[in-house]
Amino acid sequence: MQHIAMPGVRPASPLFSSGPTAKRPGWSLENLKNAPLGRSHRSAAGRARLKRAIDLTGEILGIPEDYRIAIVPASDTGAIEMALWSMLGPRGVEVLAWEAFGKDWIADIVDQLKLSGVTVKNPDYGILPDLASVDFDNDVVFTWNGTAAGVRVPDGDWIAAERKGLTICDATSAVFAQPLDWDKLDVATFSWQKVLGGEAAHGMLIVSPRAVQRLESYSPPWPLPKIFRMTANGKLMDGIFAGATINTPSMLCVEDYLDALGWVRDNGGLAAMHARADANAQTVWDWIDRTAWVTNLAADPATRSNTGVCMRLSDQALDELGEDAAKALPGRIVTLLEGEGVAFDFGAYRDAPPGLRIWTGGMVERSDLVALLAWIDWAYAQVSGELAA
Repeated sequence: MQHIAMPGVRPASPLFSSGPTAKRPGWSLENLKNAPLGRSHRSAAGRARLKRAIDLTGEILGIPEDYRIAIVPASDTGAIEMALWSMLGPRGVEVLAWEAFGKDWIADIVDQLKLSGVTVKNPDYGILPDLASVDFDNDVVFTWNGTAAGVRVPDGDWIAAERKGLTICDATSAVFAQPLDWDKLDVATFSWQKVLGGEAAHGMLIVSPRAVQRLESYSPPWPLPKIFRMTANGKLMDGIFAGATINTPSMLCVEDYLDALGWVRDNGGLAAMHARADANAQTVWDWIDRTAWVTNLAADPATRSNTGVCMRLSDQALDELGEDAAKALPGRIVTLLEGEGVAFDFGAYRDAPPGLRIWTGGMVERSDLVALLAWIDWAYAQVSGELAA
């Protein structure tokens, strides 16, 4: 095996996890000093901060004015569950999944809600389902960007503009990193701890007028927990979409989200965040192209995620090291670099093929990725030599 000297430059930030993700450059707890701690979230001060978070979200993302935005409990999972349990039922459902989290929504729809007329499109990791075959007379549930597989839908062109069903999109690792066609999305959800690196446990729910019409015209036949209820007496609870959250939010987390939004606004806005993620991902893709022992998990370049870049072991690595040794390789590399304090939490998702997963969202500095990749080259030389011995 080739000898490689230990790199002399370490990433300034060793944080490459795909969720929670790295905070913005220059982040400090001092930035949160104005959080209204010890105050009720229903006070004028609390409501104002929550409403500011909603308004700034819509402003930066360019969400249509007739859409509604809410802060909801339980992260992106809570937001998507609210939509599934409140809106599905009156039409057939197509659910598209190609990695771990999409499979969770299959389980909800098929095993928990036990809906009839459900079509599941669930190809292997790294491959999108046939988007051209989707029937938009049905409600369609899908993930825009899958961080466990590193695969995203290429755009919104495949979604019918004239559709009878609703589109319900888990957009948590796409929003703030990839252009979203809001006119094609009736429900979109995300969490603060993904692309913006915010604190966990809070989700965002964005609904179109068509989704509001569904909420006000349809009552599901199953009981809805309090944290899922968005209507009362057949009408939308407007307060939820103006900062009157269903449960108690952390005002410290709200302040942290506002800090991240402010950084985006002051540093080029949405276009700059897209460009940062694109440049970061390209840096890692270029490294994959010149590295013999890994290959991109997303086979089609048009569907590769620019936030969670996922890779698997190459056939060459499997042949050279043997299957058992090769499968141990990624974990050993992650452990070695964590021990060096160079990089944390960049192993493949637990259900994905053995490999690595590097977060490349816009809060990560490209210089840190360049440094990380040199360290991975060094770690590969160390670990592969030990495994081959």
